[in-house]
Amino acid sequence: QVQLVESGGGLVQPGGSLRLSCAASVSGGSIGTMGWYRQGSGWQREMVAVITSGGATNYADSVKDRFTISRDSASNTVYLQMLRLKPEDTAVYYCKASRIRLGRRPDDYWGQGTQVTVSS
Repeated sequence: QVQLVESGGGLVQPGGSLRLSCAASVSGGSIGTMGWYRQGSGWQREMVAVITSGGATNYADSVKDRFTISRDSASNTVYLQMLRLKPEDTAVYYCKASRIRLGRRPDDYWGQGTQVTVSS
């Protein structure tokens, strides 16, 4: 099992910044790829940024050069630093983590979501 606890959402003005955190606790395996996804009102959930256990990253085009994903592998914590926020970044942000077990396919777990609102 994997439990994910997210924090750091809130209300920020356009041009502001926020930092999201997601701490994973795992039993019966290890944590592989972690990432952040978001879902705005009326939107489908979309990938924002992902980071592998080796540190390779991938970003949605809409957030490149503004958002940075990082992780602390020792504590299984992933961070999303968000700069120059725009109203269109408003969404519920979800953390996702893959559990790796020897001889088994990875399985994915989701956090409860944290609201980010960008508004003046």
